Amino acid sequence: MTLPELASQSATRVPDNRRMDFLPRLFGPRLLIIGEHTVFHFMETLCPSDYGGGLWDFYELDGQPLYLGPTSKPRYRLFCEGNGFEGEVSADAAGIIATLFAFSHLSFRYDDDELAEGYGRLYDYATIHAEAAAIYQAID
Repeated sequence: MTLPELASQSATRVPDNRRMDFLPRLFGPRLLIIGEHTVFHFMETLCPSDYGGGLWDFYELDGQPLYLGPTSKPRYRLFCEGNGFEGEVSADAAGIIATLFAFSHLSFRYDDDELAEGYGRLYDYATIHAEAAAIYQAID
């Protein structure tokens, strides 16, 4: 999908009846639990004062899995120790950031096509997100 095609679309929440299929499609069947826990871990690390667990929504674009998004608050304060980014973003952007960090982290430990494909799909989607600048500053 090209950038102009992406720009006309937005991610949609995965309905409850398809949630069970989401994580195996996003991280691959072998890494679904590890992937999910890695996203949660990054959220705890990036938002230690704002995130304390809770439910997450799953998002897709054109039936392709994209990211997990926390639902416990509408906005989160992030601090990225590795690059010094500090800022407040929507729950949606925080989920994209945590999921991108998880993909990157896992790709150094596991040689798995789903990780590379998922990262590329989400990175491309982030370019058209309303908070693209903050997302890219956070993951830089």
